[in-house]
Amino acid sequence: RGVPAHRLCPPRGAGSSLEPEERSMEPPAVPEEEEEEEEGAVPLSMAPGPVGCQLFGYVGIEAVLDQMKIKTMKTGFEFNIMVVGQSGLGKSTMVNTLFKSKVSRKSSQPGQEERIPKTVQLQSITHVIEEKGVKMKLTVTDTPGFGDQINNENCWDPIIKYINEQYERYLREEILITRKRKIPDTRVHGCVYFVPPTGHWLRPLDLEFMRRLSKIVNVVPVIAKADTLTLEERAEFKQRIQEDLKTHAISVYPQEDFDQDPEDRALNDRIREKIPFAVVGADQEHQVNGKRVLGRKTKWGIIEVENPAHCEFPLLRDLLIRSHLQDLKDITHNVHYESYRVRRLNESNRLG
Repeated sequence: RGVPAHRLCPPRGAGSSLEPEERSMEPPAVPEEEEEEEEGAVPLSMAPGPVGCQLFGYVGIEAVLDQMKIKTMKTGFEFNIMVVGQSGLGKSTMVNTLFKSKVSRKSSQPGQEERIPKTVQLQSITHVIEEKGVKMKLTVTDTPGFGDQINNENCWDPIIKYINEQYERYLREEILITRKRKIPDTRVHGCVYFVPPTGHWLRPLDLEFMRRLSKIVNVVPVIAKADTLTLEERAEFKQRIQEDLKTHAISVYPQEDFDQDPEDRALNDRIREKIPFAVVGADQEHQVNGKRVLGRKTKWGIIEVENPAHCEFPLLRDLLIRSHLQDLKDITHNVHYESYRVRRLNESNRLG
């Protein structure tokens, strides 16, 4: 009170970081000297984004990673995988090999006689797997009867219906006014398609299935029972499959359109060169050079499942679990489920 205004507001350049508030609606007059100095300045709308701030002490921002890890270990996470292919291609054995436990449909029902169903009847089994304190709720969906009939017309319809039903279930929970804090996730995050080891071209059934399913789910093709092919036959068969996928514009996982940065693209390019993986499954251990290894025993030796020189099962395991599991879930939620959600809401608006 009683102090002149020029005492309260020091002039520009006086060492204060506070600027006097402009009361007038008109822009303040800029001296000619400042106009000359700021002639080459970048306009405000074109100014670059915020730059990183140099810390002069430890803050503890990195502790958020430990918080996320502790929370995940307490609550666990969900992963849903579907295996599709003809009977006898080793789907159940491959799932048991992936997770090194009896998680397949056949393992869960050992006393029941296995019969080939007349139609494609999807069967799901859920297990809780724990490793080093991390819990994973794993759901394996099998498709017995797929491609086993003489007439396989529209045999993919039950599979497409099942996948869309899981999207619909999630959507109904999501649009509730009072919804659950954590919505149960039953959506299929990855579909492993088993290609018979014919050594020739993909069958029309294989092409049509992957063409339809790749639009709504992450499809990972594999060559089943690759130990029935020689190395030359395997390489030639993989090349023909890659040509078929490219000719028919079938985008299998990992899709090129969803690569986030150059590092992801470089890694995924190396994976795409190997797809489809030539895999061999085995859920029994054998003694090899004093070690217990998973493998298939033959008259001429033991095929080691986890040996990259024998088959490409380690590449499939790394893709599905060790390197791309979270990416499979993210693409399912942000791409496939989002497409279904937009389509369903548009249909509801038109009906309304």
